Amino acid sequence: MTTNPQDDAERIRLKRLAKLQSSASSSPTPSLATNTPGPSTPPVARTPPPPKPKVQMPPIKRPTESVAPAPLPLKKPVARAVHLDLPTWEDETIGQLFNVTLDKEKAERSAWEIVWLKHLAAEVQAENAASPTPIRLDVDIIDRLLIARLELDPQSMSDDLEYLPVLASLPPQLTVFEYLVGCWKRTVAARSALDKKAYPPLEKEHAVSVLEKIRDLLISYTGLTLQEPDMFPQPLGKPLGAPELVAPLISLSTLSAPLLSVSSSIQSVLYPSDIEPFLKDLARRFEPEGEIDEILGPVVRELCFHESLFRPEGLAGGDASWRGIIGGLDALISVKGIAQMITRHPDFNPVNAQAQTIEVVSLLGPLMRLGVFQREWPSISAAYFVKAQGRPATDLQSAQASLRGTLKNLQSSMFKIFDTLVRAGTQAQEAVLQYFAHIISLNSRRAGTHVEPETVATDSFMVNLQAVMFRLCEPFMDANYSKIDRIDPLYYARTNRIDLKDETRINATQSEAEEWREQQQPQVQGHPPKFLSEIFFLSVAMNHYGLHKTISTLDELGREHGEIERHLEQLQGDGSWQGTPIQARMEQAINTTKTELEKLEASQLAFQTQLAEPELVFRGITFVNFVSTWLTRLIDPRHTHPNTTLELPLPKDVPPIFKMLPEYIVEDVVDYHSFTIRYVPESYELSGKIELLVWALTLLTSTWYIKNPFLKAKVVDTLFWATYKYDGRRSVLESILNTHPMALKYLMPALIHFYIEVEQTGASSQFYDKFNSRRSIASIFRIIWNNPDHRDALKRQAKDDMEKFIRFVNLMINDVTYLMDESLTDLTKIHEIQQEMRNTETYSRQSLQYRREREGTLRGLERQTTTYTQLTSSTVALLKTFTAEVKEPFMAPEIVDRLAAMLDYNLDALAGPRCGNLKVKNPEKYKFDPKTLLSDIIQVFLNLSEQGEFARAVANDGRSYRKELFERAAQIARRTAVKSDSEIEKLRLFVVKVEETKATIEAEEDIGEVPDEFLDPLMYTLMRDPVILPTSRTTIDRATIKSHLLSDAKDPFNRMPLSLDDVVPDVDLKARIDAFLAERRNKNTAYDRPEEDVVNMDASTD
Repeated sequence: MTTNPQDDAERIRLKRLAKLQSSASSSPTPSLATNTPGPSTPPVARTPPPPKPKVQMPPIKRPTESVAPAPLPLKKPVARAVHLDLPTWEDETIGQLFNVTLDKEKAERSAWEIVWLKHLAAEVQAENAASPTPIRLDVDIIDRLLIARLELDPQSMSDDLEYLPVLASLPPQLTVFEYLVGCWKRTVAARSALDKKAYPPLEKEHAVSVLEKIRDLLISYTGLTLQEPDMFPQPLGKPLGAPELVAPLISLSTLSAPLLSVSSSIQSVLYPSDIEPFLKDLARRFEPEGEIDEILGPVVRELCFHESLFRPEGLAGGDASWRGIIGGLDALISVKGIAQMITRHPDFNPVNAQAQTIEVVSLLGPLMRLGVFQREWPSISAAYFVKAQGRPATDLQSAQASLRGTLKNLQSSMFKIFDTLVRAGTQAQEAVLQYFAHIISLNSRRAGTHVEPETVATDSFMVNLQAVMFRLCEPFMDANYSKIDRIDPLYYARTNRIDLKDETRINATQSEAEEWREQQQPQVQGHPPKFLSEIFFLSVAMNHYGLHKTISTLDELGREHGEIERHLEQLQGDGSWQGTPIQARMEQAINTTKTELEKLEASQLAFQTQLAEPELVFRGITFVNFVSTWLTRLIDPRHTHPNTTLELPLPKDVPPIFKMLPEYIVEDVVDYHSFTIRYVPESYELSGKIELLVWALTLLTSTWYIKNPFLKAKVVDTLFWATYKYDGRRSVLESILNTHPMALKYLMPALIHFYIEVEQTGASSQFYDKFNSRRSIASIFRIIWNNPDHRDALKRQAKDDMEKFIRFVNLMINDVTYLMDESLTDLTKIHEIQQEMRNTETYSRQSLQYRREREGTLRGLERQTTTYTQLTSSTVALLKTFTAEVKEPFMAPEIVDRLAAMLDYNLDALAGPRCGNLKVKNPEKYKFDPKTLLSDIIQVFLNLSEQGEFARAVANDGRSYRKELFERAAQIARRTAVKSDSEIEKLRLFVVKVEETKATIEAEEDIGEVPDEFLDPLMYTLMRDPVILPTSRTTIDRATIKSHLLSDAKDPFNRMPLSLDDVVPDVDLKARIDAFLAERRNKNTAYDRPEEDVVNMDASTD
């Protein structure tokens, strides 16, 4: 059986009609409207006319627009209400809205501008032969009218010559979506006009109902064509479906207007004023039954993955295309149902995303990944920061300001989007939290030290997300901390949203943390955390895996910059390669290195641009201060901080709930303060100083609360940077350190406590780590020393805990001894190499390899020596400062002899016969100031010159003490004017006293041979107070073991734990030593010789 093409077309039309009727019948209607009915009678298949010969269609000019005349305004009533002829009004209004007619003559009169639906007219006429002509349009056939109009194809051929003008008059490039939009806009306008009319209520109500049915029907078909654009004939070569709605959404941003494709009909364009009601209509029609996901899901996806977001220029694109994407998203999420739909979209939080892909496969990722960091956006750093070294500072500042303004707008817009989503409902809120948690989980490796950047999310994505989360936290971070108790400390026990299985805890093992979590389950089950706690702890985690890592990358760039500079200096050397066969190769290597240095500097500036954006920094400081305040309140025994003054140190028992927290929650607070103080210290002018001070004092006075020694050291380093004068005049904390009551009370003992504790960190690098911390401590001491309140605090510390202070002094002496020896030894080596190079004739005869080796050795010594000399200067200055204020601790038996020996030895190095070996070229390059160093050591002698124990200790130093050494030091001090005449005279008197004491000692202790059992096993000196060590059973002098325990709390003979309280006096041995001394004294000693033979010295310093 053969089929007729007309029959096939009819069957397809009926099938489509059935589907649309099913969709339309389930759609809700607004007030005053009812569900759109289908045709009153089923459509009847029309018998096709006999085929006619094809006729060449004459050229007909096709209009480019299909504009229906607006409904004619009715005249205002003058004296009485005007009645509405409803049948006539329906006929005219429906025809105008759809721009169709069933009357051929009417279409002809409009020059075919109004579309004659010939076949539908025949169908309706056949269904009711008695119907009047021309056939009136009414609400019962609007769906058939719409289908008939949509099925017309201006590109099709027809043998019906009568119908050719209709097809020829159709706009050839008008899509179904555009036609429906035009109808919808005319319907909205008609409704607005109707509202202004004073028709009788029942008539007006009926008219409104008709318009609402039409509006609902149009929206139903619009949704269908967005979902299935090929359902009806469409023009070729035009984007169809979702892109048709994306274009007007993007056009909402005036700065992205070039992205809008101008439509063929101005009536068919959705303008900004149309978008909101249009989207609301779509949501009202399709959201109740869940159809909105299929209708607008592709639109959202098309918008969020717009090709403009993947252009290399990113934020710096001239058309600011990203703003259009945000404008479209803003419009979509302004409708609550659409906002909820977005969070349900499978691409909102794709389950199969990886760490490095989530920012390009999740809906909001392409927007969130926009930034200025060099790795992901190299063209931006190349365009804005090229050749930074030679450009004016104002030029670079202007470039940064421009990029920061753009970044601020992006982050602000993204916050508004996320904020709207979390307020769209409980499910939407949960979806956003899951998205954040998924990003954190995927990027847990990002915080590692050796992670490949290509395997994790980019810095731009993570930093922008952090900026959004900072703002989401703002509602509960008020200045009075009124909502701080709403942060749930049991969060990690209530939920597994953040995985901590690989994270170090503050002061607990992983097994202890798991056991504690299990113990909390009866208390927390059935009580999930609130949104406030969720966003707080997710922000803490994002700070660790995101912002914290990016900051550490910036620090790594700084270190890399220093290494490249040193490499460039090495390549340039002394220029001896010039004029040699390797000159061309060396010049190429130098130029390549300079280029790499320029790229690195551009990258650093790009990092600083985004990380140091003022609003981001302000919010970052606010957030970390809130975190530190919450933590401090958690461990405050009264849990009232900051409303009441915190008493320090904290109790020895650390609350378990604090111990089980991840260590990064503390570390990231410290690290962010360190970053902002170093890069944007002016940010603290507004707030944050007191929180930083209290946080640092809490950790340093109660160091047992934190297990990680490196974390404690970071606190000290941060305090050091906070006292550094960043503009030559101001520092972040100097003023507050000298005025705040807590600083005046706790800072001095806290620094002393940590100076002692850092001696043993348990790390393999502890020997070197301690010097960095102690240098920072020494610098802080200098800053606060002129404050009498701090000096009083030092005296109280020495008086109240003498044993602890003596340990502090002992470690300070150890440091000076080691650092002076290392720095002076290295300076001697530098002196030797420089002397060798100075003899150019001899040196040039050496082989090239030999010269390179010597130059490499010199550069290595220079780097190392600079560190040692700085540490030496700061530690000696600290010793000078403390000996001026307190004397007693330095006179302790276990301290005074070592102090004297150390000072004598270093005085010999600086003023003795070997001091010439310390003369180096450009000593300031190595931070070596021998005059100041000599002055400080002399000052220590002067500070303690009135202490008899000290004079005796100096006299007892048989290794380095010589009165001639002091005479030479006095000559140098006078010549270089580092000491006044009165100070030199005081030094001379001290030397006289030492000489007299030395003679007395010789008279007292010239006791001949001493039995071995009386000698100290470590020092080989006569024991004055022998004691027995409990575990090794070794007998040793009390002063010797006491000195040892100051640095190492273990038995030196078997390494078992030991304290001074454990030792046992050897009473019998002491009695025999005392008897030995009494028997041998005054036998062939100095007292048996004339006095002039005992003391015969020239105390002159000339």
